[in-house]
Amino acid sequence: MQTLDRLLRPRTIAVVGGVEARRVVEQCQRAGFAGDIWPVHPTRRTVAGFAAYASVDDLPAAPDAAFVGVNRNATIACVAALARRGGGGVICYASGFREAADGGALQSGLKEAAGDMPVIGPNCYGLINYLDGVPLWPDQHGGALPSQTRRGVAIVSQSSNMAINMTMQRRGLPLAYLVTAGNQAQLGVADLAGALLRDERVSAIGLHIEGFDSVAGLHALAKQARARRVPVVVLKVGRSPQAQAAALSHTAAIASSDAGTNALLQRLGFARVDDLAEFLEALKLLHVHGALGAGGLGAMSCSGGEAGLLADAVAQTRLTLPPLDAEPAQALAAVVNPLVNVANPLDYHTFAWGDEWALRQIFAGFASSGFAATLLVLDFPRDDRCDASDWQTTLRAFQSAIAEGRAKGVVLASMSENMPEATAAQLIERGIAPLGGLREALAALQCAADIGAAWAKPLPAPPLANDTTRGERVVLDEAASKDRLAAFGVAVPPAAIASSVGEAVDAARSLAGGVVLKALGIPHKTERQAVCLDLRDSAAVEAAATHLLRLSDRILVERFTEDIVVELIVGVYRDPALGLLLTVGSGGVLVELAGDSSTLTLPTCKADVGAALERLRCAPLLHGYRGRPPAALESALDAILAIGEFAVANNATLEELDVNPLALTPSQAVALDALVRFRAPAGNTGSEAA
Repeated sequence: MQTLDRLLRPRTIAVVGGVEARRVVEQCQRAGFAGDIWPVHPTRRTVAGFAAYASVDDLPAAPDAAFVGVNRNATIACVAALARRGGGGVICYASGFREAADGGALQSGLKEAAGDMPVIGPNCYGLINYLDGVPLWPDQHGGALPSQTRRGVAIVSQSSNMAINMTMQRRGLPLAYLVTAGNQAQLGVADLAGALLRDERVSAIGLHIEGFDSVAGLHALAKQARARRVPVVVLKVGRSPQAQAAALSHTAAIASSDAGTNALLQRLGFARVDDLAEFLEALKLLHVHGALGAGGLGAMSCSGGEAGLLADAVAQTRLTLPPLDAEPAQALAAVVNPLVNVANPLDYHTFAWGDEWALRQIFAGFASSGFAATLLVLDFPRDDRCDASDWQTTLRAFQSAIAEGRAKGVVLASMSENMPEATAAQLIERGIAPLGGLREALAALQCAADIGAAWAKPLPAPPLANDTTRGERVVLDEAASKDRLAAFGVAVPPAAIASSVGEAVDAARSLAGGVVLKALGIPHKTERQAVCLDLRDSAAVEAAATHLLRLSDRILVERFTEDIVVELIVGVYRDPALGLLLTVGSGGVLVELAGDSSTLTLPTCKADVGAALERLRCAPLLHGYRGRPPAALESALDAILAIGEFAVANNATLEELDVNPLALTPSQAVALDALVRFRAPAGNTGSEAA
């Protein structure tokens, strides 16, 4: 495929169609586009003052970029004509392709018609290159003209309407590019973002995603972004069933599970946000400062109330407000009023308000502690009713102090409406990040910290491809499931299979000590009373076997595991968009009620599995809790990794796997129950398929 350079930065533009095409011409005129504009219309002689051509074949040359605003059937013929001419790329505006019930074949036809020529869409508005003044866009937008933007963030969105809304923001966020992906018939979100990353003027990337088109493409994007040290923020919709249904109806995007989305983005080193306010604030912070390193946050306010509000809000995040180092604390105590308590956050009171020199001494002393970011909480007054002169004095003092200490400065208005757009732009020019709204500001800071932590480690290998074999679904019973896992190194209790009461009694004697009897072939054994625990004599085994043989013709007899410290569940399931995912959580009979789990993409490593376990609410039990012994954590890590390796080895056929519980004792981790479901290849439904 051709590069997107001609499409993103064209010298010649063709616009095909009626009203939408005329609007593109008008937007190009408004932006001062200096190249040639060639309208294509079968009956009109001029469009918006430009001479029109009757067809693509009549154009004076192959256009670098084309906007096609005709109906879906005519779009395919037009794209084919542009491809024959050697066009540099096409934006397809029309809807009614894959997202429509009868549009699948049309979308395939569109892709075939384009050949190697890049295509954005269909079902999208197009793109705006703010840096060079190229709006291939059939509507209004609120972005700045090229003379006002030298570098900025690039946003790729699957929603055109959301993209319009983002251009209307008044947060001071400088935009470099805005691209809408639509149905992603040929170019996915990752492809478009990768092309934008090649422009050195792009400071950060924002992705609005409804459904993942290519996990491999996102991994390639992550690698490219790290090489350029450009952070990526993702607004991924689809947490609720209603949002997933909306994504499917909009662009036919297949929504991934929310846990799977988090696991994938964490693996890639992309930050995820929950809403548009967080999205824009995070991009603004990253535009100014990039990723944040270690060191926590330092925060200052002239109000004790604000300082307390901030401290409470930070406590609800993974961010920290570390204490001041001893030497900076002593130096700071010498310049603040004696009534000021030197701490982080610092309430410096209003004793120095309006005194630029005094404020500079305070701010510089505080910032010298080496925080990852130094925050000044400052809500600005209304410019229509109030005088902000003293606030400008405070800003000058803060700017000087930050520059002196080469710190990363942030001015945070606790309410977003109290950060004027002009002030935000002024702060960005001074190298200070303006953030508005306490909640979204802390979300932005968390994004920057998460990206910095991810970049401190090597990028993991690409996630496992979502390769599946079509075939009949087969469920292995517990004994067969354990046999498969044991072959990969997962410890299971010594066991035997019995088909009569006598065989069960003999098996129990051979195992010695307490035993467990289970009816094979029955999932959710507890609800069916298909399991009998800790049987200590032949009479108990005989009675249990008699009961269980009414439920199944085969019984699993295994040694009872004692001294259990904690029970985990380890599961593998196939996400429709992302493939196999590994989940660890609190196990046992209350697994659904506990809701305590962490999900990882595959393949994984010991460090990531360990971090996932530490995120669980049951994590204190792993290390010994209230006098109980610690669990065999290393054995647990090895067992979970072995389950992951089993999943990777059976990627083409595995549908689902449950080990519940994986029992941790002080000396071992042992799978007490297991269930494997897979797809047998065509012609093979036997047990050897998994």
